[in-house]
Amino acid sequence: MCGFVGAFDLSSGGAPIAEGLKEELRSQVLEMSKKIRHRGPDWSGVYTGDNAILSHERLSIVDPLSGKQPLVSDDEKIILAANGEIYNHKTLRAEFSGKYNFRTGSDCEVIIPLYKECLVQAKASGTAPDFSKMIEKLSGIFAFALYDSQLDAYLIARDEIGVIPLYQGWDKAGRYYVASELKALEGECQTIEEFPNGSYLYNGVGASADSNAGASKPVKWYHRDWESYEAVKNAPKATDEKGEIINPTVIEKVRNGLENAVKAQLMSDVPYGVLLSGGLDSSIIAAITQKFSKKRIETDSKEAAWWPQLHSFAVGLEGSPDLIAAQKAADYIGTVHHEVHFTIQEALDALPDVIYHIETYDITTVRASTPMYLLARVIKSMGIKMVLSGEGSDELFGGYLYFHKAPNPQEFHEELVRKMSKLHLYDCLRANKSLMAWGVEGRVPFLDKDFIDIAMGLNPSDKMNIRLDEGVEHRGNGGQRIEKWILRKAFEDLLPENIAWRQKEQFSDGVGYNWIDTLKKMTEEKVSDAEFARRENRFPVNPPKTKEEYYYREIYSRLFPSDSAAKCVPHEAGVACSTAKALEWDAAWKNMDEPSGRAISGVHDKAY
Repeated sequence: MCGFVGAFDLSSGGAPIAEGLKEELRSQVLEMSKKIRHRGPDWSGVYTGDNAILSHERLSIVDPLSGKQPLVSDDEKIILAANGEIYNHKTLRAEFSGKYNFRTGSDCEVIIPLYKECLVQAKASGTAPDFSKMIEKLSGIFAFALYDSQLDAYLIARDEIGVIPLYQGWDKAGRYYVASELKALEGECQTIEEFPNGSYLYNGVGASADSNAGASKPVKWYHRDWESYEAVKNAPKATDEKGEIINPTVIEKVRNGLENAVKAQLMSDVPYGVLLSGGLDSSIIAAITQKFSKKRIETDSKEAAWWPQLHSFAVGLEGSPDLIAAQKAADYIGTVHHEVHFTIQEALDALPDVIYHIETYDITTVRASTPMYLLARVIKSMGIKMVLSGEGSDELFGGYLYFHKAPNPQEFHEELVRKMSKLHLYDCLRANKSLMAWGVEGRVPFLDKDFIDIAMGLNPSDKMNIRLDEGVEHRGNGGQRIEKWILRKAFEDLLPENIAWRQKEQFSDGVGYNWIDTLKKMTEEKVSDAEFARRENRFPVNPPKTKEEYYYREIYSRLFPSDSAAKCVPHEAGVACSTAKALEWDAAWKNMDEPSGRAISGVHDKAY
């Protein structure tokens, strides 16, 4: 995980850029890059060409000694700045044995020969390069900017879900920029947008012109059949209408798929750990990680791990639900567990720094990011540079408590698809930026590309919270099958029963209910009725819907004053992390806008 800034289309009319301007732009890009050095405190590198400048800030996880960036191809014509991890890089390297001379051990270098191969195939067939096919070969989390100096062409791409952040912008001269965080572009670009996840942008042969300085339009490379309910409605079922298991192979597929994802993501040349909230998702990831942590996966388990003791980390107010549950899980799994306490005042003091790093004023993201930000600082102080986390499970399996109100399998599945499409705006953003604020990389095995296909390809009825008869095991509050039942069943033998079957607790709730209650009370007092009444005048772009959001927006606008920056933040009503569409499921939600899971009356044990 790293950070980069790229500037392209530096010259005008194809004429070489003047040396004086080139040096001026290089200095500017370096200053922009410094703003995201927290993402890559280990090394800085820069490439300066006639029509492109790439600056990279490195967090070394794989190949710490020789993998510094920007990476340069064996013929020195292609330059690459990448952020993220390519988990199948060894397999891809083997495909290019004898065809390409790798210069480093970096997992990201495989992108270069893949690009070269794509151009060769296009030339041979007389067609435009098929970059969708090229990028589909990558298994990992990534955003990259590749510059082909021979063709004066660039290729920008982002992973399928948007685990890794990426923004794009245009300055007043029409130059095109990309950056790992918005803050690098703010103040330099007139227009800033989030680069779409699962997409690429290419300005070479075969690109279609756009209004933005001649750049090509982003092309969606990630497409899946499961995006349509029709593709999954007749998938094999694990259970019958009464909840009885009729096809255990479906459950086994879930288990094997997630274990494979976790194992692949243990690729690391530095110490790593796991985030362990005591909830189902993080506990499963921790348990699987412990299973493989004794051996080094880079050598196919032939070599003992360099750091054989797995460390786990939990954060919360003293006595919070998550801390209690996390200790139970850690004792059972056998991790070296670290419990980090924070106070309400410490969290309140951190809010401006948190909002600066996460670059959003979304309520649920700010609430959850603050304790994670505080936790990341402790993790980094202990020499841990990478952690595995449980993000994505709720979107794959319908884990949020509002899913109990889904009226039918089709509505259930279509809401999952909507949630998956928005992950880059919420949980992925929070996990990445909160951790990277302190130079800690977060990996999310639930969002492994192959596992996503397994989970989203399940029959939706196996994920639904169907009503069970009295006395049937694992009934949740309200008499329905507990959320994420199929996932719990797949891993119940790896966890203590009171963790495997613990009710879903959203992270911002689980760190201590008093955290959210204090935020709501404090912001109610800080924002006057008169200020809130004038909110549409103060913030014509996305006017705040609550006083809590108004308070965060005030901080955000001081840090990121442009309208473009404000528009990069999602602004949608919901309940307990639902999309706006799901508000139609319950008439009681019509006038609600509260992301806490405690908003779901009759389901959450401690509902408001």
